[in-house]
Amino acid sequence: MHPQLSVSALSSMNLRFDEDLDLWARLGVNTVGLFLPKLAAVGLDTAVARVAERGLVVSSVAARGFTLCDPTSWSADRAALDAAVDVTAALDAGCLFVTGGTPGRLSFDESVAALGEALGPVQDRAAERGVRVAVEHTNPLRRDVGFVHTLCDMVEVARLLDIGVVVELTNCWFERGLDEVVVQGVDTFQLVQVSDYQVGTLTASERAVPGDGDMPLASLLALIAGAGYRGFVELEMLGPRIEAEGYEPAIARAIRALEPMLLTVV
Repeated sequence: MHPQLSVSALSSMNLRFDEDLDLWARLGVNTVGLFLPKLAAVGLDTAVARVAERGLVVSSVAARGFTLCDPTSWSADRAALDAAVDVTAALDAGCLFVTGGTPGRLSFDESVAALGEALGPVQDRAAERGVRVAVEHTNPLRRDVGFVHTLCDMVEVARLLDIGVVVELTNCWFERGLDEVVVQGVDTFQLVQVSDYQVGTLTASERAVPGDGDMPLASLLALIAGAGYRGFVELEMLGPRIEAEGYEPAIARAIRALEPMLLTVV
Protein backbone atom coordinates (compact mmCIF):
# COMPACT_ATOMS: atom_id res chain seq x y z
CA MET A 1 0.00 0.00 0.00
CA HIS A 2 1.20 3.51 -0.78
CA PRO A 3 3.02 4.92 2.28
CA GLN A 4 0.84 8.04 2.40
CA LEU A 5 -2.42 6.11 2.26
CA SER A 6 -4.30 5.16 5.42
CA VAL A 7 -7.68 3.53 6.12
CA SER A 8 -9.85 4.95 8.88
CA ALA A 9 -11.72 2.66 11.23
CA LEU A 10 -14.78 4.73 10.38
CA SER A 11 -14.67 3.17 6.90
CA SER A 12 -15.83 0.00 8.64
CA MET A 13 -18.09 1.86 11.02
CA ASN A 14 -20.05 -1.04 12.48
CA LEU A 15 -17.19 -3.48 12.95
CA ARG A 16 -15.64 -3.98 16.36
CA PHE A 17 -11.96 -3.21 16.89
CA ASP A 18 -10.77 -6.81 16.56
CA GLU A 19 -12.84 -7.17 13.40
CA ASP A 20 -11.14 -4.07 12.03
CA LEU A 21 -7.75 -5.65 12.73
CA ASP A 22 -8.72 -8.81 10.85
CA LEU A 23 -10.15 -6.82 7.94
CA TRP A 24 -6.99 -4.73 7.62
CA ALA A 25 -4.86 -7.88 7.66
CA ARG A 26 -6.89 -9.47 4.85
CA LEU A 27 -6.62 -6.31 2.76
CA GLY A 28 -2.90 -5.78 3.41
CA VAL A 29 -3.58 -2.43 5.08
CA ASN A 30 -0.64 -1.35 7.23
CA THR A 31 -1.51 2.28 7.99
CA VAL A 32 -4.75 3.04 9.81
CA GLY A 33 -6.78 5.71 11.50
CA LEU A 34 -8.25 4.70 14.85
CA PHE A 35 -11.54 5.72 16.50
CA LEU A 36 -11.43 6.19 20.26
CA PRO A 37 -14.83 4.60 21.11
CA LYS A 38 -13.79 1.38 19.35
CA LEU A 39 -10.54 1.31 21.31
CA ALA A 40 -12.32 2.02 24.58
CA ALA A 41 -14.70 -0.89 23.99
CA VAL A 42 -11.81 -3.37 24.30
CA GLY A 43 -9.77 -1.30 26.76
CA LEU A 44 -7.26 1.32 25.70
CA ASP A 45 -4.19 -0.57 26.93
CA THR A 46 -5.35 -3.74 25.20
CA ALA A 47 -6.00 -1.86 21.97
CA VAL A 48 -2.60 -0.19 22.03
CA ALA A 49 -0.92 -3.55 22.57
CA ARG A 50 -2.80 -5.18 19.69
CA VAL A 51 -1.98 -2.36 17.28
CA ALA A 52 1.67 -2.59 18.27
CA GLU A 53 1.68 -6.39 17.89
CA ARG A 54 0.39 -6.02 14.32
CA GLY A 55 3.07 -3.44 13.51
CA LEU A 56 0.48 -0.97 12.23
CA VAL A 57 1.33 2.64 11.49
CA VAL A 58 -1.32 5.01 12.89
CA SER A 59 -2.21 8.12 10.93
CA SER A 60 -4.62 9.49 13.52
CA VAL A 61 -6.68 8.81 16.60
CA ALA A 62 -10.16 10.31 16.20
CA ALA A 63 -12.41 11.30 19.08
CA ARG A 64 -15.65 13.17 19.55
CA GLY A 65 -15.43 16.84 20.39
CA PHE A 66 -16.92 18.88 23.22
CA THR A 67 -20.50 19.93 23.80
CA LEU A 68 -19.47 23.55 23.61
CA CYS A 69 -22.82 24.88 24.73
CA ASP A 70 -22.66 22.89 27.99
CA PRO A 71 -19.52 23.74 30.00
CA THR A 72 -20.61 21.37 32.77
CA SER A 73 -19.78 18.47 30.41
CA TRP A 74 -16.26 19.62 29.59
CA SER A 75 -14.54 17.96 32.54
CA ALA A 76 -15.68 14.48 31.50
CA ASP A 77 -14.83 15.19 27.86
CA ARG A 78 -11.36 16.37 28.84
CA ALA A 79 -10.77 13.16 30.79
CA ALA A 80 -11.60 11.10 27.70
CA LEU A 81 -9.39 13.26 25.51
CA ASP A 82 -6.52 13.11 28.00
CA ALA A 83 -6.66 9.33 27.66
CA ALA A 84 -6.74 9.75 23.89
CA VAL A 85 -3.60 11.89 24.09
CA ASP A 86 -1.84 9.06 25.91
CA VAL A 87 -2.97 6.53 23.29
CA THR A 88 -1.82 8.82 20.48
CA ALA A 89 1.57 9.23 22.11
CA ALA A 90 1.95 5.51 22.82
CA LEU A 91 1.27 4.66 19.17
CA ASP A 92 3.29 7.56 17.77
CA ALA A 93 0.21 8.47 15.75
CA GLY A 94 0.21 11.35 13.32
CA CYS A 95 -2.31 13.37 15.33
CA LEU A 96 -5.23 13.31 17.71
CA PHE A 97 -8.22 14.87 16.05
CA VAL A 98 -11.65 15.94 17.21
CA THR A 99 -14.65 17.55 15.62
CA GLY A 100 -15.25 21.19 16.43
CA GLY A 101 -17.91 20.43 19.01
CA THR A 102 -21.63 20.99 19.42
CA PRO A 103 -22.41 24.73 19.45
CA GLY A 104 -26.10 24.70 20.35
CA ARG A 105 -27.19 28.33 20.14
CA LEU A 106 -23.70 29.78 20.44
CA SER A 107 -22.57 32.14 17.69
CA PHE A 108 -19.50 31.31 15.62
CA ASP A 109 -17.24 33.59 17.67
CA GLU A 110 -18.69 32.29 20.94
CA SER A 111 -18.06 28.75 19.73
CA VAL A 112 -14.44 29.55 18.90
CA ALA A 113 -13.93 31.00 22.38
CA ALA A 114 -15.60 27.97 23.99
CA LEU A 115 -13.50 25.55 21.95
CA GLY A 116 -10.32 27.34 23.01
CA GLU A 117 -11.31 27.21 26.67
CA ALA A 118 -12.49 23.59 26.56
CA LEU A 119 -9.56 22.25 24.55
CA GLY A 120 -6.77 24.28 26.17
CA PRO A 121 -5.91 21.85 29.00
CA VAL A 122 -5.91 18.93 26.55
CA GLN A 123 -3.54 20.85 24.28
CA ASP A 124 -1.21 21.40 27.23
CA ARG A 125 -1.13 17.69 27.98
CA ALA A 126 -0.64 16.91 24.31
CA ALA A 127 2.29 19.31 24.05
CA GLU A 128 3.96 17.55 26.99
CA ARG A 129 3.54 14.20 25.21
CA GLY A 130 4.61 15.44 21.78
CA VAL A 131 1.12 15.01 20.32
CA ARG A 132 -0.39 17.38 17.78
CA VAL A 133 -4.10 18.14 18.24
CA ALA A 134 -6.19 18.87 15.15
CA VAL A 135 -9.82 19.75 14.46
CA GLU A 136 -11.97 18.71 11.51
CA HIS A 137 -14.37 21.00 9.67
CA THR A 138 -17.78 19.41 9.22
CA ASN A 139 -20.76 19.35 6.87
CA PRO A 140 -23.27 22.12 7.74
CA LEU A 141 -25.92 19.46 8.34
CA ARG A 142 -23.78 18.04 11.16
CA ARG A 143 -24.21 20.87 13.65
CA ASP A 144 -24.48 18.10 16.23
CA VAL A 145 -20.71 17.56 16.02
CA GLY A 146 -19.18 20.77 14.69
CA PHE A 147 -19.62 24.45 13.96
CA VAL A 148 -16.80 25.08 11.44
CA HIS A 149 -18.10 24.27 7.96
CA THR A 150 -15.46 25.56 5.54
CA LEU A 151 -11.77 24.88 5.19
CA CYS A 152 -11.15 28.62 5.00
CA ASP A 153 -12.73 29.14 8.43
CA MET A 154 -11.01 26.05 9.83
CA VAL A 155 -7.58 27.40 8.91
CA GLU A 156 -8.42 30.72 10.57
CA VAL A 157 -9.63 29.00 13.76
CA ALA A 158 -6.54 26.78 13.77
CA ARG A 159 -4.26 29.80 13.73
CA LEU A 160 -6.24 31.48 16.49
CA LEU A 161 -6.14 28.43 18.77
CA ASP A 162 -2.77 26.95 17.74
CA ILE A 163 -4.25 23.67 16.58
CA GLY A 164 -3.89 21.61 13.44
CA VAL A 165 -6.44 21.07 10.68
CA VAL A 166 -8.02 17.86 9.44
CA VAL A 167 -8.92 18.53 5.82
CA GLU A 168 -12.09 16.63 4.95
CA LEU A 169 -12.19 16.90 1.16
CA THR A 170 -15.83 15.83 0.97
CA ASN A 171 -16.72 18.94 2.97
CA CYS A 172 -14.63 21.49 1.07
CA TRP A 173 -13.98 20.39 -2.53
CA PHE A 174 -16.57 22.85 -3.85
CA GLU A 175 -15.33 25.90 -1.91
CA ARG A 176 -14.69 29.15 -3.75
CA GLY A 177 -11.00 30.05 -3.73
CA LEU A 178 -9.95 26.59 -2.55
CA ASP A 179 -6.59 26.80 -4.35
CA GLU A 180 -5.64 29.89 -2.38
CA VAL A 181 -6.90 28.47 0.91
CA VAL A 182 -4.80 25.34 0.46
CA VAL A 183 -1.64 27.23 -0.45
CA GLN A 184 -2.00 29.65 2.45
CA GLY A 185 -3.15 27.09 5.00
CA VAL A 186 -1.13 23.98 4.18
CA ASP A 187 1.22 24.54 7.10
CA THR A 188 -1.73 23.87 9.44
CA PHE A 189 -2.76 20.60 7.76
CA GLN A 190 -2.24 17.53 9.95
CA LEU A 191 -4.34 15.05 7.99
CA VAL A 192 -6.24 14.88 4.70
CA GLN A 193 -9.34 12.69 4.58
CA VAL A 194 -10.84 11.45 1.35
CA SER A 195 -13.92 9.70 -0.01
CA ASP A 196 -16.21 10.63 -2.89
CA TYR A 197 -19.54 12.42 -3.30
CA GLN A 198 -22.28 11.83 -5.82
CA VAL A 199 -24.13 14.97 -6.85
CA GLY A 200 -27.77 14.62 -5.84
CA THR A 201 -26.99 13.08 -2.45
CA LEU A 202 -29.26 14.72 0.10
CA THR A 203 -27.84 13.48 3.41
CA ALA A 204 -24.68 14.49 5.23
CA SER A 205 -22.98 11.17 5.82
CA GLU A 206 -23.63 9.32 2.59
CA ARG A 207 -20.28 8.99 0.87
CA ALA A 208 -19.05 6.99 -2.08
CA VAL A 209 -15.99 4.95 -2.96
CA PRO A 210 -13.34 7.16 -4.58
CA GLY A 211 -13.93 7.12 -8.31
CA ASP A 212 -17.66 6.47 -8.01
CA GLY A 213 -18.67 10.09 -7.48
CA ASP A 214 -18.25 13.58 -8.90
CA MET A 215 -15.29 14.94 -6.94
CA PRO A 216 -12.13 15.73 -8.96
CA LEU A 217 -10.05 13.73 -6.49
CA ALA A 218 -6.85 13.48 -8.53
CA SER A 219 -6.80 17.25 -9.03
CA LEU A 220 -7.56 17.92 -5.37
CA LEU A 221 -4.77 15.63 -4.18
CA ALA A 222 -2.40 17.16 -6.71
CA LEU A 223 -3.32 20.64 -5.43
CA ILE A 224 -2.59 19.70 -1.83
CA ALA A 225 0.66 17.92 -2.70
CA GLY A 226 1.71 20.83 -4.86
CA ALA A 227 1.28 23.14 -1.89
CA GLY A 228 3.78 20.99 0.01
CA TYR A 229 1.65 18.55 1.99
CA ARG A 230 3.38 15.23 2.55
CA GLY A 231 1.30 13.80 5.40
CA PHE A 232 -1.19 10.96 5.48
CA VAL A 233 -4.18 10.71 3.15
CA GLU A 234 -6.81 8.83 5.11
CA LEU A 235 -9.75 7.01 3.54
CA GLU A 236 -12.87 7.79 5.57
CA MET A 237 -16.06 6.70 3.83
CA LEU A 238 -19.33 5.78 5.43
CA GLY A 239 -23.03 5.62 4.79
CA PRO A 240 -25.60 3.48 2.97
CA ARG A 241 -23.57 2.90 -0.20
CA ILE A 242 -20.63 1.52 1.77
CA GLU A 243 -22.85 -0.62 3.96
CA ALA A 244 -24.66 -2.05 0.92
CA GLU A 245 -21.47 -2.98 -0.91
CA GLY A 246 -19.70 -4.32 2.17
CA TYR A 247 -16.65 -2.92 3.88
CA GLU A 248 -14.07 -5.26 2.42
CA PRO A 249 -14.87 -4.83 -1.28
CA ALA A 250 -15.51 -1.10 -0.88
CA ILE A 251 -12.20 -0.47 0.86
CA ALA A 252 -10.33 -2.66 -1.61
CA ARG A 253 -11.78 -0.69 -4.54
CA ALA A 254 -10.99 2.60 -2.81
CA ILE A 255 -7.35 1.65 -2.32
CA ARG A 256 -7.01 0.65 -5.96
CA ALA A 257 -8.53 3.97 -7.05
CA LEU A 258 -6.47 6.18 -4.75
CA GLU A 259 -3.01 4.68 -5.11
CA PRO A 260 -2.41 5.92 -8.68
CA MET A 261 -3.47 9.41 -7.66
CA LEU A 262 -0.94 9.46 -4.86
CA LEU A 263 1.79 7.87 -6.97
CA THR A 264 1.46 10.69 -9.49
CA VAL A 265 1.72 13.52 -6.96
CA VAL A 266 4.26 12.42 -4.34
